[in-house]
Amino acid sequence: MGSPITLSGFNNIDFGSIVTSLMQQASVPLTALQNQQAALKSRSTTIDKLGASLDALNAAADALSNSDSLNAFQATSSDTTAVSASIGSGAVAGHYEVVVSELARAQVTASGISPDATTTAVTTGGTLTIGGVDVQVPGAATLQQLAAAINATDGIGATASVVRSGANAYRLVLTGHTSGADGGFTIVNGLSGGSGVTFTDTDQNGVSGDSPEDNALSASDAQVLVNNVAVQSTSNTLTDVIPGVTLNLTKKDATVSIDVSADDSALGAQVTAFIQAYNSLVQFANSQSTAAANGDASSIGRDPLLRGLRNRLRSAIGGAYSGGVFSRLSEVGVEFTQTGTLQLNQTVFAAAVAGHPDDLKQLFGGAGGAFPALTGMLDEYSQSGGFISTFKTQLTQQSSSLDRQIAAMQDRLAIQKAALQKEFSAAAELLSQLQSQASALTNFASSLSKNS
Repeated sequence: MGSPITLSGFNNIDFGSIVTSLMQQASVPLTALQNQQAALKSRSTTIDKLGASLDALNAAADALSNSDSLNAFQATSSDTTAVSASIGSGAVAGHYEVVVSELARAQVTASGISPDATTTAVTTGGTLTIGGVDVQVPGAATLQQLAAAINATDGIGATASVVRSGANAYRLVLTGHTSGADGGFTIVNGLSGGSGVTFTDTDQNGVSGDSPEDNALSASDAQVLVNNVAVQSTSNTLTDVIPGVTLNLTKKDATVSIDVSADDSALGAQVTAFIQAYNSLVQFANSQSTAAANGDASSIGRDPLLRGLRNRLRSAIGGAYSGGVFSRLSEVGVEFTQTGTLQLNQTVFAAAVAGHPDDLKQLFGGAGGAFPALTGMLDEYSQSGGFISTFKTQLTQQSSSLDRQIAAMQDRLAIQKAALQKEFSAAAELLSQLQSQASALTNFASSLSKNS
């Protein structure tokens, strides 16, 4: 806006202020629309928070509706330095005696000593055959260069490295790629010249690595007795010996007890996670109700969506289901408090786990169980096309409609303001002319008075 239009002869009327006041009054409906749109956008953000809470609750309920997750077990080892155990799916309770007589190993074969790794030529050419694969050495090569030539040759089941074993003492060490007896390899030394590269050949048959005495470590399979049943493996990780349990062997000549038992704490932790997710949702809903009571237009506390969700959840959690001796979650310790939140009665829950574990699992995750029903109900809200996304779509459409109304009203107000400014500018010009005429008449009257 330009400088205010003032007329000192007419009590300094500020037509600019008059225009501003009129436009402020005319903009009241626009401000109301803008506030309404801001509230819609805030409600959309609030709906996103509700969706996140529902996703967390649904995930916790889904874990309790999964029969595998309800079969919670733990595996304990009497000597974890020799045999450790971890639980997977399909575990069953049991006691196992594990006797480890041999570990699975990869073959390790070392050459004789060379004075250095990178200066002295240990050969001037020839062929080194490892596991039936020839390594061609066309010219002079140091120990490090020989290792590089081995590693650059395809199909060799071993890796070469140079190891410093003492002062001025270096060895070429060949290590098999895989553990187990089938990963063993032989060496036929056809290199010549240089300071020489040698490998132990105990039986003097021209082949190294075919006798245990030739190797630093000979390739071997793991040899284990599990409850007196012989098990042989090329790996020290056994996944199919005890149902649902993985054994990791780390020491030979060891006898270890493995006990697989129900892990009540794991199931209790899953129930606690569900209760925490539900209570978080209740806290969110309560805060929305309080905001709505305080007149917060951005709250969803009075929306049928939230009220309906709370009622359906409470009915579902308190409802009757098929669970053997149990028909309600409250009978296994999942209880409502006076404030509408949930709590876990540890005494009741522990008794249900100890006395009727199969009935508890049926109530939780079986056909007609509580948590499959809960996840089905929650899916109606959280899935694409569900109640949450439909509500958000409605809010977006309302916000878009307000965008158009706001833009149209802003255009009308701009036209109205321009018209007012034009009218008051004309009025100011007319008043200025009247003021000039009044001044001229005053001067004329004064002149007549002097002449008379």
